[in-house]
Amino acid sequence: MAGEVPGEGCLFCRVVAAPEKDADNLVLARRGPVIAMLNRYPYINGHMMVAPARHAGCFGDLAPEELPAFQSLLADCERALREGMRCGGMNGGWNIGRCAGAGVEGHLHLHVLPRWAGDVNFMTVTAGTRVISESLEQTRDRLLPYFRDGRE
Repeated sequence: MAGEVPGEGCLFCRVVAAPEKDADNLVLARRGPVIAMLNRYPYINGHMMVAPARHAGCFGDLAPEELPAFQSLLADCERALREGMRCGGMNGGWNIGRCAGAGVEGHLHLHVLPRWAGDVNFMTVTAGTRVISESLEQTRDRLLPYFRDGRE
């Protein structure tokens, strides 16, 4: 299943429960009720996911204090990709429910993907191939400084 790693239960709940494994889990930021991490199976370098720390299935399930924290962390992801990866644009989106394409069903998360003019994202669709030009660890190291601003 896309986005899932081997183990029991919800991917995001496992990551939230294990802050000591943030480097292994590719976590970029923990901000109270929300978390940002790299996708372990990215479509393109810098493919991030933002999720509530609490198991919530859709935006309507979020508490009033979770919404602004979610939006603030999304803005930080945008800045990190624009400045840290020098992307020319971004795609973002969420899939709620299996029929909508959710790889991790039942825990809301938003995908944030950097894009460049002439990138090879079409390879996944046309050839079933992903082109990743640096390791996930290198990408995390590159982006992590953009999240160390005293708000963690």
